[in-house]
Amino acid sequence: MINILYEDNHLLVVEKKVGVLSQSDGTNTPDMLTILKAYIKEKYNKPGNVYLGLVHRLDKNVGGVMVFAKTSKAARRLSEQIRNRELKKTYLAVCKGVIKSDGKYQDYLKRVEYRSEVSNNEDGKLASLNFKVLDVKDNNTLVKINLETGRHHQIRVQFSYHNHPLLGDEKYGSKGKYPLALFACNLKFSHPITKEKLSFYLVPKEGYFTSFADIIKGKKDFN
Repeated sequence: MINILYEDNHLLVVEKKVGVLSQSDGTNTPDMLTILKAYIKEKYNKPGNVYLGLVHRLDKNVGGVMVFAKTSKAARRLSEQIRNRELKKTYLAVCKGVIKSDGKYQDYLKRVEYRSEVSNNEDGKLASLNFKVLDVKDNNTLVKINLETGRHHQIRVQFSYHNHPLLGDEKYGSKGKYPLALFACNLKFSHPITKEKLSFYLVPKEGYFTSFADIIKGKKDFN
């Protein structure tokens, strides 16, 4: 069942589940774009192909809030907000080890085949994020992360590089008993047509996040 957070003639804001792709990779793995096009086609009895613009992505093993554009004009304006860093993304993550204070990471990342790496000679692209420590339990730290740039695997790479890999991250850390502890909890942007300020929140309820359920539940939002 699709969890629709908001829908009008221009936008579709939904929850992406862990294990679902943002768009098809040519395999039989479920993907949001295909699922949502089928949903629109059935709900509105649309003939022919359905337009739905993918303006940002979440990794397959990351759940959380996503926005899709139902018109090309909305897609163009949302993409412009992303380029201008006006669309704000906030994540929750559980990291290995104790992080004692809030902070900011700025590194240069470069793509190496199917992964990203920190480049010490600045031949990559600047990756910047800031984070707030919310709680520490069992030598693991719950953090809220605000992305300032949107690089490939940015959060995972930077926290791993700074010696606090995300729990369950097989690529940049080590395999765990639960999936990757990263969740897109908040998305803020201006409506591409009405200009209304919109903000959508979801909280993770599974995996490594269950240890921090009380503090997550106690937050009114994740600003």
